[in-house]
Amino acid sequence: MFLDYLAKNYDLEFISSKKQYLYAQGNLGDDPFVLVKPSTFVNNSGIAAADCLTSFNAKHEDILVIFDDLNLSPARIRIKAYGGGSGHNGVLSIIHHLNSEKFPRLRIGIGRNFERGRMAEYVLSDLDDEEKKSFYDSFQGGKILAEEFIKGGLQKMLDLNSKIINEMKSLSATDVTEDEGESHNSED
Repeated sequence: MFLDYLAKNYDLEFISSKKQYLYAQGNLGDDPFVLVKPSTFVNNSGIAAADCLTSFNAKHEDILVIFDDLNLSPARIRIKAYGGGSGHNGVLSIIHHLNSEKFPRLRIGIGRNFERGRMAEYVLSDLDDEEKKSFYDSFQGGKILAEEFIKGGLQKMLDLNSKIINEMKSLSATDVTEDEGESHNSED
């Protein structure tokens, strides 16, 4: 869903490769990028990732793996620089096929709002209008982070993410201070 969102924003269309994925190529200023959607089951996503590294002459640090994450609240976005698969079969497949855990990831939360044994049904189900709006709102932030990655790699994306978090904390602290001040002033 997020890759479709990006493709639409950049006026790109996915085309079939000769391998097991769809791709769309674009440019962000002078920086070329490729969006890739595996056409296999998620537990074979690593096949596409490994082929893309070869086909597009890329290194592990050049790819940003974007995936849904049950361990995050719906529409929440987090960056992970590297590490294990956290039980996500697609990420585990990528780790296996790349023979490395050292690739950056953008995790998009989908939560765990499903009954035991119904995870696949939950992950593949359509979203209602309210859920779509929530995700599309968060996709704007994800797009900004992905653009930073395209322009300058993981560190540039992490730096922007830290700046956004610090600004949010600052705004939050300002709001609390202003609210306290207003309450104090109204009591005088």
